[in-house]
Amino acid sequence: MMKTTGSVQEKNGRFYFVINLYDANGKRKIKWISTGLTVRGNKRKAESMLREVLLHYDETGELPTGRGGAYEKVDAKTAKPLPLPLQPVNKSEMLFLDYLNEWVQVHKASIQPATFISYNRMITGRITQYFEPLGLKLCEVTPQVLDEFQEKILLEGYTTNTVIHYHAIFGKAFKDAVRKDYLETNPMLKVDRPKKNSFRPNFYSKDEVQQLLEVSQDDPLHLCILITAYYGLRRSEVLGLKWSSIDFERKSITINHKVTEQLVNGKYVPVVSDVMKNKTSCRTLPLIPAVEEELLKQKEKQQLYRKLFKKSYSTEYLDFVCTDQEGKLIRPNFVTEHFDWLLTKYGLKHIRFHDLRHSCASLMVMNGVSMKQVQEWLGHSTFSTTADIYAHLDYKSKQGSAGVIANLLGESKLPK
Repeated sequence: MMKTTGSVQEKNGRFYFVINLYDANGKRKIKWISTGLTVRGNKRKAESMLREVLLHYDETGELPTGRGGAYEKVDAKTAKPLPLPLQPVNKSEMLFLDYLNEWVQVHKASIQPATFISYNRMITGRITQYFEPLGLKLCEVTPQVLDEFQEKILLEGYTTNTVIHYHAIFGKAFKDAVRKDYLETNPMLKVDRPKKNSFRPNFYSKDEVQQLLEVSQDDPLHLCILITAYYGLRRSEVLGLKWSSIDFERKSITINHKVTEQLVNGKYVPVVSDVMKNKTSCRTLPLIPAVEEELLKQKEKQQLYRKLFKKSYSTEYLDFVCTDQEGKLIRPNFVTEHFDWLLTKYGLKHIRFHDLRHSCASLMVMNGVSMKQVQEWLGHSTFSTTADIYAHLDYKSKQGSAGVIANLLGESKLPK
């Protein structure tokens, strides 16, 4: 008996199955079946369902009832049969990759855009590269397979911190699978989470920061670099800075918006959000005179550019500080790429743009600012986060401790 074949086709914005059926003489008959799925975001799901339909037909000789094969309703005007939409498949039998792609789309609305982008990149990247050749169903993924996946990342030279990111996404996805009764047990409960690597940030010295600020004077990123160097903001925070968050009378600056990027129809677009990374990310800080001076210059530039570009000047981002000559938001990816180019152009030591945040914090710690104050300045969620990263730089407090213990023991006479 000839094996049944088929394909997924698009028609009027929806997916259809085109099934090749053969009679006893080998004559082919084509049958179109509606999936009930819209094209956008459902390709993998449609392909998974097609495999199930073909398997069912080869085993039973019938197209599954209620999955597009039974025509139980008739269009009142044309008298043509209407296909029933596909019913939910047995989730435990769907491909593991299909489940992950469906899972991340379901949670898209409940997680931050940057987190969704990160999850999506992980799934479509390394996870797909590893699991696609295996062709495992959700119910076939074992702790051993997941252990081997983690080990492969380490063998490729990445740190345990990278593994932890994948461990987290698998943990959440399988936890949901158990909660929804797709699986009886969570295989991730038997997969060890590696210990986090101790992180030592790369940073600029005082002289290196001053040199960077000097050479970038006429660069479109100068204001972003200056604000980040003084305030240790995250990239998303400096791009999300608004004029309405700066009080020139009370000399304060409030960090309460962020700008990230999201892939939409194959193109990265800026996404503005007032949902910060954590509660302490929303903070109000004193307006430093050097920064105030540059901000006032930027305000004048924006007014000038608006007059020059007239109708072609974007009015969508008038309240934002970090815009280009056309009034458009500076893109996060542009910041990363252009910053690297800038350092190369002037022969400066290569650091990431985010390392300006570390440079700010490191200079504060090394010059006697308490770890608690640094935590509040950076907007870290916990004191331990700040201490874990910068404690090794806190030499002045160690000198103070040394002085205390030296004085205490020096006051008493040691036994002969």
